[in-house]
Amino acid sequence: MNRSPGRLCLMLLVACCMASFSHAAVSGADRAFLIRAMQANVNEIALSALAAKRAKNPEVKGFAQKMIADHKMLQKKMRPFAMAWSVSVPTHVDAAHRKAYRELRKLRGGAFDKHFINLVFQEHNQILVAFTHEANVASDPDFKSTVISEKTVIAAHTNMADDLKSKL
Repeated sequence: MNRSPGRLCLMLLVACCMASFSHAAVSGADRAFLIRAMQANVNEIALSALAAKRAKNPEVKGFAQKMIADHKMLQKKMRPFAMAWSVSVPTHVDAAHRKAYRELRKLRGGAFDKHFINLVFQEHNQILVAFTHEANVASDPDFKSTVISEKTVIAAHTNMADDLKSKL
Protein backbone atom coordinates (compact mmCIF):
# COMPACT_ATOMS: atom_id res chain seq x y z
CA MET A 1 0.00 0.00 0.00
CA ASN A 2 1.31 3.37 -0.97
CA ARG A 3 0.48 5.89 1.76
CA SER A 4 1.40 9.46 1.05
CA PRO A 5 1.79 11.92 3.93
CA GLY A 6 -1.31 13.77 2.71
CA ARG A 7 -3.41 10.63 2.71
CA LEU A 8 -2.15 9.69 6.19
CA CYS A 9 -3.06 13.16 7.49
CA LEU A 10 -6.53 12.83 5.97
CA MET A 11 -7.00 9.43 7.64
CA LEU A 12 -5.94 10.86 11.00
CA LEU A 13 -8.27 13.81 10.58
CA VAL A 14 -11.20 11.50 9.78
CA ALA A 15 -10.38 9.30 12.80
CA CYS A 16 -10.23 12.33 15.10
CA CYS A 17 -13.52 13.66 13.75
CA MET A 18 -15.18 10.28 14.25
CA ALA A 19 -13.90 10.08 17.83
CA SER A 20 -15.12 13.61 18.47
CA PHE A 21 -18.51 12.80 16.94
CA SER A 22 -18.94 9.70 19.10
CA HIS A 23 -18.42 11.80 22.24
CA ALA A 24 -20.82 14.47 20.97
CA ALA A 25 -23.50 11.78 20.50
CA VAL A 26 -23.47 10.85 24.19
CA SER A 27 -26.90 11.36 25.68
CA GLY A 28 -27.81 13.79 28.41
CA ALA A 29 -28.98 10.79 30.43
CA ASP A 30 -25.50 9.25 30.23
CA ARG A 31 -23.97 12.51 31.39
CA ALA A 32 -26.47 12.81 34.25
CA PHE A 33 -25.77 9.23 35.34
CA LEU A 34 -22.01 9.84 35.19
CA ILE A 35 -22.36 12.88 37.45
CA ARG A 36 -24.59 10.93 39.86
CA ALA A 37 -22.20 7.96 39.97
CA MET A 38 -19.16 10.16 40.51
CA GLN A 39 -20.94 12.10 43.27
CA ALA A 40 -21.90 8.80 44.91
CA ASN A 41 -18.22 7.80 44.85
CA VAL A 42 -17.17 11.02 46.57
CA ASN A 43 -19.90 10.56 49.19
CA GLU A 44 -19.06 6.89 49.84
CA ILE A 45 -15.34 7.57 50.12
CA ALA A 46 -15.90 10.32 52.70
CA LEU A 47 -18.36 8.33 54.82
CA SER A 48 -16.22 5.21 54.60
CA ALA A 49 -13.08 7.11 55.62
CA LEU A 50 -14.88 8.16 58.78
CA ALA A 51 -16.00 4.56 59.37
CA ALA A 52 -12.50 3.22 58.79
CA LYS A 53 -11.37 5.39 61.71
CA ARG A 54 -14.38 5.11 64.02
CA ALA A 55 -15.98 1.69 63.50
CA LYS A 56 -15.89 -0.58 66.54
CA ASN A 57 -16.57 -3.83 64.70
CA PRO A 58 -13.48 -5.06 62.77
CA GLU A 59 -15.71 -6.32 59.93
CA VAL A 60 -17.29 -2.89 59.56
CA LYS A 61 -13.84 -1.30 59.60
CA GLY A 62 -12.62 -3.73 56.92
CA PHE A 63 -15.73 -3.13 54.84
CA ALA A 64 -15.16 0.63 55.05
CA GLN A 65 -11.58 0.20 53.83
CA LYS A 66 -12.80 -1.94 50.92
CA MET A 67 -15.39 0.70 50.08
CA ILE A 68 -12.70 3.38 49.94
CA ALA A 69 -10.48 1.34 47.63
CA ASP A 70 -13.32 0.23 45.35
CA HIS A 71 -14.94 3.66 45.04
CA LYS A 72 -11.59 5.31 44.32
CA MET A 73 -11.05 2.75 41.56
CA LEU A 74 -14.54 3.38 40.18
CA GLN A 75 -13.87 7.11 40.21
CA LYS A 76 -10.63 6.52 38.33
CA LYS A 77 -12.45 4.43 35.70
CA MET A 78 -15.13 7.08 35.20
CA ARG A 79 -12.83 10.10 35.08
CA PRO A 80 -11.84 9.61 31.38
CA PHE A 81 -15.51 9.74 30.39
CA ALA A 82 -15.98 12.94 32.37
CA MET A 83 -12.98 14.47 30.62
CA ALA A 84 -14.08 13.33 27.16
CA TRP A 85 -17.65 14.54 27.71
CA SER A 86 -16.64 17.83 29.39
CA VAL A 87 -18.37 16.88 32.63
CA SER A 88 -17.16 18.48 35.86
CA VAL A 89 -15.98 15.89 38.36
CA PRO A 90 -17.56 16.33 41.80
CA THR A 91 -14.91 16.83 44.47
CA HIS A 92 -16.96 17.50 47.62
CA VAL A 93 -19.61 15.62 49.53
CA ASP A 94 -23.10 16.82 48.62
CA ALA A 95 -25.38 18.54 51.14
CA ALA A 96 -27.39 15.44 52.10
CA HIS A 97 -24.22 13.48 52.80
CA ARG A 98 -22.63 16.34 54.76
CA LYS A 99 -25.65 16.03 57.06
CA ALA A 100 -25.24 12.23 57.25
CA TYR A 101 -21.52 12.71 57.97
CA ARG A 102 -22.32 15.10 60.85
CA GLU A 103 -24.86 12.61 62.25
CA LEU A 104 -22.34 9.76 62.05
CA ARG A 105 -19.68 11.83 63.83
CA LYS A 106 -21.98 12.11 66.86
CA LEU A 107 -22.25 8.33 67.24
CA ARG A 108 -19.88 5.88 68.89
CA GLY A 109 -19.41 2.12 69.07
CA GLY A 110 -22.16 -0.18 67.93
CA ALA A 111 -24.56 2.69 67.23
CA PHE A 112 -22.03 4.15 64.79
CA ASP A 113 -21.51 0.79 63.08
CA LYS A 114 -25.26 0.16 62.67
CA HIS A 115 -25.98 3.64 61.36
CA PHE A 116 -23.08 3.50 58.88
CA ILE A 117 -24.05 0.08 57.54
CA ASN A 118 -27.73 1.03 57.24
CA LEU A 119 -26.75 4.17 55.37
CA VAL A 120 -24.44 2.29 53.00
CA PHE A 121 -27.07 -0.39 52.41
CA GLN A 122 -29.73 2.19 51.49
CA GLU A 123 -27.37 4.20 49.30
CA HIS A 124 -26.10 1.15 47.44
CA ASN A 125 -29.58 -0.18 46.81
CA GLN A 126 -30.48 3.15 45.18
CA ILE A 127 -27.33 3.43 43.11
CA LEU A 128 -27.57 -0.23 42.09
CA VAL A 129 -30.96 0.53 40.52
CA ALA A 130 -29.37 3.43 38.65
CA PHE A 131 -26.43 1.28 37.47
CA THR A 132 -28.82 -1.46 36.32
CA HIS A 133 -30.85 1.04 34.32
CA GLU A 134 -27.78 2.70 32.83
CA ALA A 135 -26.32 -0.69 31.86
CA ASN A 136 -29.41 -1.20 29.69
CA VAL A 137 -29.60 2.23 28.08
CA ALA A 138 -26.06 3.68 27.87
CA SER A 139 -25.37 5.09 24.42
CA ASP A 140 -21.56 4.92 24.51
CA PRO A 141 -20.36 1.30 24.21
CA ASP A 142 -17.19 1.85 26.25
CA PHE A 143 -19.15 3.59 28.98
CA LYS A 144 -21.76 0.84 28.93
CA SER A 145 -19.02 -1.75 29.41
CA THR A 146 -17.62 0.18 32.38
CA VAL A 147 -21.06 0.55 33.94
CA ILE A 148 -21.77 -3.17 33.57
CA SER A 149 -18.45 -4.19 35.12
CA GLU A 150 -18.76 -1.72 37.99
CA LYS A 151 -22.38 -2.68 38.62
CA THR A 152 -21.01 -5.97 39.97
CA VAL A 153 -18.89 -4.04 42.50
CA ILE A 154 -21.92 -2.03 43.64
CA ALA A 155 -23.97 -5.25 43.94
CA ALA A 156 -21.19 -6.85 46.00
CA HIS A 157 -21.11 -3.83 48.34
CA THR A 158 -24.88 -4.07 48.72
CA ASN A 159 -24.64 -7.76 49.60
CA MET A 160 -21.79 -7.17 52.06
CA ALA A 161 -23.71 -4.34 53.75
CA ASP A 162 -26.79 -6.54 53.97
CA ASP A 163 -24.73 -9.33 55.54
CA LEU A 164 -23.16 -6.94 58.05
CA LYS A 165 -26.53 -5.40 58.80
CA SER A 166 -27.86 -8.78 59.86
CA LYS A 167 -24.85 -9.34 62.15
CA LEU A 168 -25.01 -6.02 63.98
